[in-house]
Amino acid sequence: MSLTLHPMKEIRVIVAGEHRAFVTDLLDRMKATGYTIIGNVSGKGHHGVREAHFMSSEQESLEIILTVVPEEKVEPILAGLRPLFERHSGVMFVADVAVSRQEYFGRRGAKS
Repeated sequence: MSLTLHPMKEIRVIVAGEHRAFVTDLLDRMKATGYTIIGNVSGKGHHGVREAHFMSSEQESLEIILTVVPEEKVEPILAGLRPLFERHSGVMFVADVAVSRQEYFGRRGAKS
């Protein structure tokens, strides 16, 4: 048995935990079918090193929010994230990915 892969886009947003609701509310409004949140992330960027502190509040830590969407949803999501990145630190990546269960990701014309 062979799996068929379908092209999609992965959007990966890294922000302070206090901005999680902004990102997830936007993804819900744009009808992303789901997302994954990875908390207490460490990293280094323009603002220096941010260490994960498991005893600190999620408001203070960095989080990665991942979603996979059809290409036509990328631009509206990017437009919705613009106000966040104009006022706060964070980063976003968009990558080409392939999925085996296209119907899970809201692709037009896919089986429901």
